[in-house]
Amino acid sequence: MSDRKRSTALALACALAGTAVLLTAPAAHAAVVDVAYDCKTPIGDKSAVSPIDIKAVKEGDGYKLTMSFQKGVSSSPIELGKGAMNPSAVILVDGAEKVSVPVSGPPNPEAVPPDTPIRITDLSGTYTPKKSGKVTFTAGVLTIMAMSTTTTCTPGNSPKPSLELDVTAPGGAGAQSGAESAGDTLPQTGPTDSALALGTLGGTVLLSGAAGVLWLTRRGQRARS
Repeated sequence: MSDRKRSTALALACALAGTAVLLTAPAAHAAVVDVAYDCKTPIGDKSAVSPIDIKAVKEGDGYKLTMSFQKGVSSSPIELGKGAMNPSAVILVDGAEKVSVPVSGPPNPEAVPPDTPIRITDLSGTYTPKKSGKVTFTAGVLTIMAMSTTTTCTPGNSPKPSLELDVTAPGGAGAQSGAESAGDTLPQTGPTDSALALGTLGGTVLLSGAAGVLWLTRRGQRARS
C-alpha cells in the first residue's frame, strides 16, 4: 500500500474514532434518589418517601434547575380544590460552593380528593454559580401552602445528591486554566451544552488524527528521498 493510501486510511480511521468518542462521551452524573420526608402538618406529623429527580439545563449565565417528585408526600383530610395548593422547596448546592436555591412550581392543576397523597408539581428555579467547579444538588426542605395552612417537610434520611455537575461561573471565576481544566470538565446537562462539550472532545481526536497523518506523510517522503 502506498504512503498516500496509508495516510488516507489512517485519516478515515481517526474520523471514525472521533465519532465513536462523541457517542460514548460521559454525561453529568444524575440519579433518582429516595427522600424520606418528615412533615409537620396542621393535623399532626406525617411521613412519606418520594423518589426525587433533579435536572439542570444551561440558560444564559446560570442553570435552570427542575426538581421532580414521583410520589406524593402528604395528604389532606378534606378535598383541595384546583389551584388550592402552592408548593416550593430548596435545593442544596455543595462542592465548589455551598448555597441554597429556591424552587417553586404551579398550583395543583386538578382537585385532590381527601386522604389522597398530594402530587407535587415540578419545581424550578435558577442557579447562577459564583465559582466554577464540581457541585452537587440535593433535595432540601419542601413547603406546601394550602387553604391558609402551611406544611413543612424536611428530609430525614440525609439523602444523597440527585445530580453532580461541573459548572462554569460567569467570567470563569474560580476555574482552572489550560489543559488541566479542559481535561477535568464534564459536559453540562441540556442539549446545547452537551453538543458543545462533545464537539470539543471529538475535535481533539480528529486533530490528533490529522497530526498522525502529517507525521506519516513526512516520514514516507523522507524514506523515498
